[in-house]
Amino acid sequence: MAEHAKYFADEKSRRAYLIKQGVLKGLVYIFLSLFAIFLLIPFVLMIVGSFVNAESFYQFSINADFKQLGFANWGFSNFKEVFSKTYVDNFGNVQLKKGNNFPVFFLNTFIVAVGSTTVTVVTAVLAAFAFARLQFKGKEALFALLLATMMIPGEMMVITNYMVVRRIGWQNTFAALILVHGVSVFYVFYLRQTFQQIPNELYLAAKVDGVSDIGYLWKVMIPIAMPTITTIIILSMMGAWNSYVWPNLVARGKWKIDGKHSMMLVSNGLRSLFSQNTSGTLEAIKLAGSLVISLPLFLVFVLFRKYIMRGVSRSGIKG
Repeated sequence: MAEHAKYFADEKSRRAYLIKQGVLKGLVYIFLSLFAIFLLIPFVLMIVGSFVNAESFYQFSINADFKQLGFANWGFSNFKEVFSKTYVDNFGNVQLKKGNNFPVFFLNTFIVAVGSTTVTVVTAVLAAFAFARLQFKGKEALFALLLATMMIPGEMMVITNYMVVRRIGWQNTFAALILVHGVSVFYVFYLRQTFQQIPNELYLAAKVDGVSDIGYLWKVMIPIAMPTITTIIILSMMGAWNSYVWPNLVARGKWKIDGKHSMMLVSNGLRSLFSQNTSGTLEAIKLAGSLVISLPLFLVFVLFRKYIMRGVSRSGIKG
């Protein structure tokens, strides 16, 4: 009571202040709860729809009958359909799903995600180190020019990139999927902010001891900036895993190595799996495929979320 007497003239003022703060905090919690529910509804629907059999989910979507979502209608039939190579058409005939090979889609996506992430991290580390520590003419102007390119929508570069890939014969190759997006200006800027927090005296002392720039980068800067680099790895891999537009343009055919396996990634493969059949009963199967695709990213986020938060906090605090 004595402590509050320093800030409030009387007990009535103190109580009014506490009530006001409690109401404001309650409104904030209510807003955040509603916002969280709004964001979680699609994910909950995807999970439930993945396990409910296709016919029951179709009846639910038509009649809004929540009884169709009961546990009695749950199973793994939708997941079996995702990996199946046949489907039943509108006339009850069994048809072959052309190009359906979900394990190959996953293999393609894994190769592209790991390859593009590796190239992105290497280019980001080297470029960020150059802009943070090395001294050369026009450094600031060049860095400002790179930042200006972030203002250009990525969709504007799709046509020119496609023309280049087509001209050099990179269609249906991993090079087109990996190298085209191997440089990220945002990641360079993001990592440069972390590198600049490292005292320059360490760099000068290393140069006096005869340590090369690459040696200093490898032994000093990279270990210190590892939380930020880990964040870049996770975000880059997630972006490569979820990419759709660019793979849909340059990877719709077969491997050039053997000419048998599809070059599609999981996002494009899922879209094409059921294009032969427009029946509404396929919606639950599509949700099951979406869940299978989303599960690796969810696991990555759960396992490495602390590195993301640590990297964001370190890049935003000076000193």
